Amino acid sequence: MTKFSDLSLNPKVLKAVEEAGYETPTPIQAGAIPPALEGRDVLGIAQTGTGKTASFTLPMITALARGRARARMPRSLVLCPTRELAAQVAENFDVYAKNVKLTKALLIGGVSFKEQDALIDRGVDVLIATPGRLLDHFERGKLLLTGVQIMVVDEADRMLDMGFIPDIERIFGLVPFTRQTLFFSATMAPEIERITNTFLSNPARIEVSRQATTSDTITQGMVKFKPKRRDSAATEKRALLRAMIDAEGEACTNAIIFCNRKTDVDITAKSLQKYGYNAQPIHGDLDQSKRMEVLQGFRDGTIRFLCASDVAARGLDIPNVSHVFNYDVPSHAEDYVHRIGRTGRAGRKGHAVMICEPRDEKNLEAVLRLIEKEIPLLANPLGDAPASDDGDRGSKSERSDKKPSRSRKSSERSDKLEAKAETKAEAPKAPKDEVADQPREERSSRSRSDRGDRGDRNDRRDRGSRGGDRGGNTPTGMGDHLPGFIAKSFEERMSD
Repeated sequence: MTKFSDLSLNPKVLKAVEEAGYETPTPIQAGAIPPALEGRDVLGIAQTGTGKTASFTLPMITALARGRARARMPRSLVLCPTRELAAQVAENFDVYAKNVKLTKALLIGGVSFKEQDALIDRGVDVLIATPGRLLDHFERGKLLLTGVQIMVVDEADRMLDMGFIPDIERIFGLVPFTRQTLFFSATMAPEIERITNTFLSNPARIEVSRQATTSDTITQGMVKFKPKRRDSAATEKRALLRAMIDAEGEACTNAIIFCNRKTDVDITAKSLQKYGYNAQPIHGDLDQSKRMEVLQGFRDGTIRFLCASDVAARGLDIPNVSHVFNYDVPSHAEDYVHRIGRTGRAGRKGHAVMICEPRDEKNLEAVLRLIEKEIPLLANPLGDAPASDDGDRGSKSERSDKKPSRSRKSSERSDKLEAKAETKAEAPKAPKDEVADQPREERSSRSRSDRGDRGDRNDRRDRGSRGGDRGGNTPTGMGDHLPGFIAKSFEERMSD
């Protein structure tokens, strides 16, 4: 079995590795470190949690142990897709390079430019950065990349997913053509082949496992969820999440809960806090200081549940995560591999459970095609009737007893309208046929008595329409409801 002592690393680096408690390299480390020490380009593909970071930090420290950096001209460059991953890589350099006099700088957003400029001006051996902040420093004239000897792109496929292709291509054009390039990623999408063919020269391809495979140390499961009501789907889903957490019991020492949208991250965290769960959110819209504070609290154990977007899905090394809950089926199938890779790390056992709604079926099919295995279906801990934030909704009949439904409210309004109409219609009315059989005079008198105060005015109208009270002839063609003033004018003319 290969040991770190067999990999021709710098003795000071070996000492730091031993002090960190490692003796045997992982497959990706054993495969990538030798060609990297030889100066070859490396394309490393391995599932998350297999130690890719040490695969490039150890040979880089060995290669950079001799030499000295010049002001504003770093000797090596490590590109990371997120601030958290960049900070974690910087921590790894601190651990493995503590016996070697190497300087480093971390260029990420949310930190003062002035502090970063001061580090660059003194000269750094290792520059760890996100693409956006790196180009900001370069455009301000504070940084030169012509002295880069080793360039690393960590989580290369995530770089592409996040739209960093133009930035990556521009950065490759700023570093020397003779540099050594190391690509590391958990998955290798077909579109990344163009990048590797363009910028890597005869790379040593190290693929220690099939692309996009999940670790055998992770027990996976899935709960199918169909809300009882569309307007309360989110409430029922959060209740299901709490029930799933409770079902795990004491085995769930801590967990990362992944959501697809940042708004859902905040809402889910607040809901858990409301019900007494120690939870905090982390996503890209938070200030960098807050993100680092929450992440450190989760590592220390002061925070039990971390509600996260995919900003925490890549590369974060939190070794003791017992569970991962996928509150949403990820939109990109590759993200499923990265999400559940936060648990079951370094040979430990882990658990990953996912909630799948009917609208997630398409994304679920993509995940199953990618991992090429079935995810076991688990029983819904709430049974057939998911509970709301106020408790179990119960059956339909029980809900109708507790709170009127929308249809019941509408029926009550209808009853009120009908009662009002009945009040207006209290006076009995003769059928139409019966009224038609009555003489005209009798109908006229009935009409006058029904109309009450309006009788005087309508009497004149009726007399005019009949013409009988004045003894005149009734104008033909004017109907039975001829107004009195019109009838009068006709009577005058007829009398003339």
